[in-house]
Amino acid sequence: MSRPELPTRTAYLVKQLELAMRSRLDAAVRPHGLTTIQYTALAELRRHPGLSSAQLARRAFVSAQTMQELVARLEHQGLVRRRPAAHNKRVLRTSLTAEGQRILAESDSEIDEIERDMLADLDAEQVAEFRATLRLCTRRLLKDER
Repeated sequence: MSRPELPTRTAYLVKQLELAMRSRLDAAVRPHGLTTIQYTALAELRRHPGLSSAQLARRAFVSAQTMQELVARLEHQGLVRRRPAAHNKRVLRTSLTAEGQRILAESDSEIDEIERDMLADLDAEQVAEFRATLRLCTRRLLKDER
């Protein structure tokens, strides 16, 4: 007796997408001297200047310790600067330097191309719906972690 075909789990499909995206991102940012996590951190700092390492870690989905090391490397490379927060001198606010902005801008066209490739079979409405669905699913899974 044959087993009925089981549908592919959504979690598996999401993981396949993540692995495919990660592979493409790694290849795109490597020539710019970045890792995907470093690119993610720089991109988040462009969107939200002044984040602390802990805030950046949450946004980049890495541990606080990993982000602390990553930010120290980015600072050593001259891509970010850290300054004490006005309200608490122990909290360091991180922002992009001009060099960090330049490296990020150089990477953008390749990242844009990856996204165009991924979304090529979707129309604008489907892309908007896809992004909204991804945000909704992410919020739902992270709700207990906040």
